[in-house]
Amino acid sequence: MSDHTTPAQDVTRLTATEMADRLAAGTLTSVELTQAHLDRIARLNPTLNAFLLVDADGALATAREVDAARAQGEQLPRLAGVPVAVKDIACTQGLTTTAGSRMLEHFVPPYDATIVTRVRDARMPILGKTNMDEFAMGSSTEHSAFGPTRNPWDLDRIPGGSGGGSSAAVAAYLAPLAIGSDTGGSIRQPAAVTGTVGAKPTYGAVSRYGVIALASSLDQIGPCARTVIDAALLHAVIAGHDPMDSTSIDAPVPDVVAAAEAASASGADLTGLRVGVVTEISGSGTAAFQPGVLARFEEALDQLRDLGAEIVEVSCPHFGYAMAAYYLILPSEASSNLARYDAMRYGLRETPEDSPSAEQVMGASRDAGFGEEVKRRIILGTYALSSGYYDAYYGQAQKVRTLIARDFEAAFEQVDVLVSPTAPTTAFKIGDKTQDPMAMYLNDIATIPANLAGVPGMSVPSGLADEDGLPAGLQLLAPAMQDQRLYAVGAALEARLRQKQGGYVIEQAPEIEVTA
Repeated sequence: MSDHTTPAQDVTRLTATEMADRLAAGTLTSVELTQAHLDRIARLNPTLNAFLLVDADGALATAREVDAARAQGEQLPRLAGVPVAVKDIACTQGLTTTAGSRMLEHFVPPYDATIVTRVRDARMPILGKTNMDEFAMGSSTEHSAFGPTRNPWDLDRIPGGSGGGSSAAVAAYLAPLAIGSDTGGSIRQPAAVTGTVGAKPTYGAVSRYGVIALASSLDQIGPCARTVIDAALLHAVIAGHDPMDSTSIDAPVPDVVAAAEAASASGADLTGLRVGVVTEISGSGTAAFQPGVLARFEEALDQLRDLGAEIVEVSCPHFGYAMAAYYLILPSEASSNLARYDAMRYGLRETPEDSPSAEQVMGASRDAGFGEEVKRRIILGTYALSSGYYDAYYGQAQKVRTLIARDFEAAFEQVDVLVSPTAPTTAFKIGDKTQDPMAMYLNDIATIPANLAGVPGMSVPSGLADEDGLPAGLQLLAPAMQDQRLYAVGAALEARLRQKQGGYVIEQAPEIEVTA
């Protein structure tokens, strides 16, 4: 969408790319841009609950510094002055970092996560910390200890999870960009149900240093945005080797920005590209997949064909076991990572009466500090790792994980990228699935395999489902360290759908009614 279609007074409606261009041209200041977003947050966040913390003073201080540096002719990074929101799972020096849990309600980190340091180095004002499922355990942001986030498309519905705060903030124009984390789909699934773009980079491509761990072999940080190019710009800021993270890949960052910009140009051509439809997660003939979601998926495939891509079916036979393996590996690693919250060093401490022992203090603190979903997964993980069950459960799940990685390797010998619907349904209503954990877990059926194998994935909007008029998403998957393929294909498809529909793939969420 070009600048002229955006009201001059409403700079929050610009893309991050347009914001950066206007800042560089001197027709907009970072203070003006940042204040516009802060004003919108002040008006709408009480309704949406997308932000847990807003750092107006810090954001405006950075904005003033950027404006002064630009006035003096200093060469600045491309996104300098463009505001960003950060999921509350990343440590921010001097700012409360809760991971959506009462356990860390008053935790103020003494250091920044690497991704936060890189955002600061890029001179981007940090608007605040976004809401999330507690310790990133969930698919709806209903498991936050601080209340659910609401989807700006329908305030009675979820914005996805665990990063629903970031997706809702971007979809509602509270922030042009946001950082999320993806352990089993927590960037991609929220993007799908809010009509935004979300990318999970290759495992190890973005540092996890200073990010509160859920499952260390699955967690990955990535960008949330309203366009593929915007996501690429933020990806380029946060990616790269970090000696503080032992799993960080020591290799050049793929040029995702160049790939997205080239592909989004008029007349993008995907001739020669082979696109694989994964039969096990394509939804065809599966009752769990909403008809409207499948209809938008088929239309996206038609657009890829029109761009010159060849569509072929690909079988990944072990993907059917991905969810079972994931829900053994993730709880096992979570139970280990969350063992550090012992009420002795930091975090919540509840002290029972009558000279309690250390064990009683620990038990009371964990009971008060952890929510029901976190307790459920800790118990499951501890059981899977216990003597006599480790090999039968955790060990077997790791073997399945290897088979899934081999499925990806075999598939990418036949095709360049894989596609599927991102999520089986559009956003469901708040409260519909909180009493049925299995129904909640099924929302990640298409996204989980990428985390098990460590390959990159992206969700791009594919349109609105006929049944409810809510957003659906197309998932793109590529081989490890080939993230630029996602951005190239995603940007080409996005440009094609915009050309066809005369604007954004999904123009915008309806304006939100502010409650008293």
